[in-house]
Amino acid sequence: MESSNIDKIDRLILKQLLANSRITNQELSERVGLSPSPCFRRVKVLEDKGVITGYSATLNEKAIGLSVAVFMQIKLERQVDSELNRFEEAIAMLPEVADCWLMTGDNDYLLRILVPDLTEYENFLTGTLTKIPGIASIQSSVSLRRIKSSDSKYNL
Repeated sequence: MESSNIDKIDRLILKQLLANSRITNQELSERVGLSPSPCFRRVKVLEDKGVITGYSATLNEKAIGLSVAVFMQIKLERQVDSELNRFEEAIAMLPEVADCWLMTGDNDYLLRILVPDLTEYENFLTGTLTKIPGIASIQSSVSLRRIKSSDSKYNL
């Protein structure tokens, strides 16, 4: 669904669902000023069009033992489809990789790695990541603390 097809009511629905994806349809309809049936239909259309791709819980990473976040920039030896695909398939299998973005600029990928401690990061780096073929360089930055999280605060 193109953003031009999302009207003011859709944006209100999306804001409410981002704030609380467990909200009932009755409560959602009240908050956005619709009766329950049209509200339900709009949510269904947003899901069917791929605007809403799922519902999930947000976890406190430290509370589940993932205290260290490392941002890693990866440059591949060759930027051809076969090498990009091979790298992406390998990364998809690694639970330590919380996020992976294909980038423009000096590096090909930006990864966010979540691990319990720096020893586990070292084990991941030396025992797993450096064994993936085709990596030319790796630059790591350890996060000290998160200042802002925009997981549910899109500019709607």
